Amino acid sequence: MCDIRTLFARHGLRCTKQRLDIYAVLAESKSHPTAEELFWQARGTSADLSLATVYNTLEAFCRHGLCRKLANTEGGARFDADLSEHLHVATADGSLCDVPSDLGARLLDAMPKELLVEIEERLGVRIARVNIELVADEPASDFE
Repeated sequence: MCDIRTLFARHGLRCTKQRLDIYAVLAESKSHPTAEELFWQARGTSADLSLATVYNTLEAFCRHGLCRKLANTEGGARFDADLSEHLHVATADGSLCDVPSDLGARLLDAMPKELLVEIEERLGVRIARVNIELVADEPASDFE
C-alpha cells in the first residue's frame, strides 16, 4: 500500500482506506471493470463500501490522472489504471481487452502524421493523443 499512498500524494489526492482498497483492485485488474464490477471485487477487503463511494472515487481518480474512463459498447463506462499508451478492443459482450503493445504500436506508427496535422489545421485543435476504438463482433476467446 505504500506505493499507492505515494502515488496519491504525487497526484494531490487524499488517501483513505476505501480509496486504497478501490485503487488496489483497479490497478490489479486486466478486465477494465465497470464501477459495479469494481464494487463487488473491492467489497472483499472493504465490507462497508458503497456503490456511490466507488463511483465518486473513480471520478476523483480520473480527475487526478490516476485512471482512465473508457467508453463501453453497452453505454456505460469501464475503467483502466494502466495509463500507458495502449489500444483496446471492445467485444460484443461489452468487455474490453488490451491489444498487445507491439501490435498497437505498429498500428499507431502506421497512422500518417500529415493526416493528424491536417485534422488539427482544419478543426483548429491540437491533438494531444490518439484513441482508436477497435470493435469486435463477438466476445474475445482468451483474456490474459
